Amino acid sequence: MKTRAELINSWIDKANKDLLTAEHELSFPNVVTESVCFHCQQAVEKYLKAYLVFLSITFAKTHEIGELITKCESKDKEISVFKEEADKLTDYAIEIRYPDDWYEPTFNEAKEAFTIARKIKEFIQNKITKV
Repeated sequence: MKTRAELINSWIDKANKDLLTAEHELSFPNVVTESVCFHCQQAVEKYLKAYLVFLSITFAKTHEIGELITKCESKDKEISVFKEEADKLTDYAIEIRYPDDWYEPTFNEAKEAFTIARKIKEFIQNKITKV
């Protein structure tokens, strides 16, 4: 079983890889916007889960960004400033992955998702102290 520090670092590492994947995709001329948005959602979800572990808050399996932020708010009200903006990413967890609910985000939406993910990353990295 992983230690708390190992678990936090594992969530952060996975989140960083998702964000890097989104960044790489954005560098191509024919950007696959749904991939960018999906990986940004995944990155934010994982950064938040790392922060929840850091805060010693339990959580259920979920892709709901707003729900994860609500849990964080019980110990950190500052994170509230991101709630509405970051929760936009929740739809990218499932709806863009399957053909029946398929939606192709615009390039601007993909860039916005990436910006949101970077803000959350920076906020959480500044909050998580050495564990």
